[in-house]
Amino acid sequence: MRPNRLTSCLNESEATVILLGTLTRDGWLLLLTRFTRLFAYGALSVVLVIYLSGLSLSEPQIGTLLTLTLAGDAVVSLILTTRADRIGRRRMLIVGSVLMAVAGFIFASSRSLLVLTIVGTLGVISPSGNEVGPFLSIEQAALSQVIGDRIRTSAFAWYALTGSVASALGSLLGGLLPHVLRASEKVSVTSAYRSVVILYAALGIALGLLFGQLSPMAEVKAQPDGSKLLTAKELFGMRHSLNIVLRLSSLFALDSFAGGFVVQSFTAYWFYLRYGVDPATLGAIFFGANLFAGISALLAARLATRFGLVNTMVLTHLPSNVLLILVPLMPTLPLASFVLLLRFSISQMDVPTRQSYTMAIVRPDERSAAAGITGVARTVGASIAPFVVGFLFARPRLINLPFFIAGILKIAYDLLLYRGFVTVQPSRGDGVS
Repeated sequence: MRPNRLTSCLNESEATVILLGTLTRDGWLLLLTRFTRLFAYGALSVVLVIYLSGLSLSEPQIGTLLTLTLAGDAVVSLILTTRADRIGRRRMLIVGSVLMAVAGFIFASSRSLLVLTIVGTLGVISPSGNEVGPFLSIEQAALSQVIGDRIRTSAFAWYALTGSVASALGSLLGGLLPHVLRASEKVSVTSAYRSVVILYAALGIALGLLFGQLSPMAEVKAQPDGSKLLTAKELFGMRHSLNIVLRLSSLFALDSFAGGFVVQSFTAYWFYLRYGVDPATLGAIFFGANLFAGISALLAARLATRFGLVNTMVLTHLPSNVLLILVPLMPTLPLASFVLLLRFSISQMDVPTRQSYTMAIVRPDERSAAAGITGVARTVGASIAPFVVGFLFARPRLINLPFFIAGILKIAYDLLLYRGFVTVQPSRGDGVS
């Protein structure tokens, strides 16, 4: 049943109360770790492809490296997230932070394609500016643990906003820092970009220290059956919801495969090739894009209260994909930037609703695994596309094609998601049952 106006007002008030101090210490820590991580991802994504190009890697080599990096992230995520509820969420998050820091430092110190490939595959590197590794999945489960079900979507909206603002600020710094350093004749172009990679590694260390401050309240609560997750199905960390999670995962993989054609690193490189945009300007463009994306997440929570989670996911995502197709058709940099910003202003509304929906349709002791499996599916999907994009970017006439492929596939995802899940409603959560 659609919630009435009073229910909607109550949910909006609860979302405001979150900011006023009702989140626990663990809740605020999870927002801080999200901010730290996405700041690092945003900074790295603006310069990563340009930095690797400065190491004399060709576009096909870079595309292959990023594909293997994302594929490796998927494997690491699957291993850590499906064991987090049993071994400990905090422990797995700290392990992920170590992998992020090590990968960053080696990317900053090595020029060997083989070494970069191995480290990128085993470590945690974000070429997209978005989440990779085990962090998002385990944090979603932990955040759901320390808040009430009724305000879950609103809390995830603020969680998404935190990440988008962090990514926006990181993108701005990632573009400005090399520009400032290059003003000194003592710093080479490649060294200027390397400073951002070193910053990424340092933030990985900071992230691990923050995760170490989480309390036992963020861990999963024991279920009445006392099971220790040892059956065949529980290889994936799930006893009851594996089938529906796999159905969702297949669609999320399609969406991320499409998104992999326009990951932020390659989109920034497209602006660099098409319009000759310098890193500082790129940082400003993606600062605005991520900021708009974060603000839109708050509106998504209100729309979900009124129209439902699945409807909100689909109806906000469809027009954003049409705008994505239009970006390379714009004749000037200002128009292309405007369409990109307009697209980002609605493209991320499905993020908090998707996260909330996934958490709502599974049991609390399966949330890390469910988020992990869907997250791995998204990472696997996204990991394939950069390999293709690298070859497209090696041919000047084809550099616009990734936008068209991404937009068409994402529209297909929206339609399939609506058809398959519009009638599958969660049993609890922000007035969407």
